[in-house]
Amino acid sequence: MRFVALALALTAVPALALAADCPSPAYPEAKPFGSVESGRASVDTALMAAIAADKRVILVFGANWCHDSRALAGWFATPRFQTMLHDRYEIAWINVGDKPGEKDRNGDLARRFGLGPITGTPTVLVLDSTGKPVNLADAPTWRNAASRSGDAIFAYFAKR
Repeated sequence: MRFVALALALTAVPALALAADCPSPAYPEAKPFGSVESGRASVDTALMAAIAADKRVILVFGANWCHDSRALAGWFATPRFQTMLHDRYEIAWINVGDKPGEKDRNGDLARRFGLGPITGTPTVLVLDSTGKPVNLADAPTWRNAASRSGDAIFAYFAKR
């Protein structure tokens, strides 16, 4: 019985890898958003690491209940993205609320970097290594991340 379970598990791995390389609606998913209270520490840690390594920072304001936030996180977790992101960015996952539709938590962190209220999730802000925003105008446009192809998302972050 254990052999059958192992064989079934191993056959699922190629299907997961295939889904990670396909455009939406077949996209990978992940749930990286910790507690609402951990947002400030995540940002501060990412900024300190970025300064030390001369990298940029990606602040992802989202939630585990949001399919677009999970989709973006899923792409980021794939080996292809991990390789590119590791060399260029530090990432902070900032939980904006624990209940579906809630987007008003950690608003002080959004305002700290020049964002208004979070109106859609995810909102993705890129900072330079000194903490200065570089994409304020298009940070709120990521609320459709689940509809974007992996290649389009990859190209956006690879060019920054």
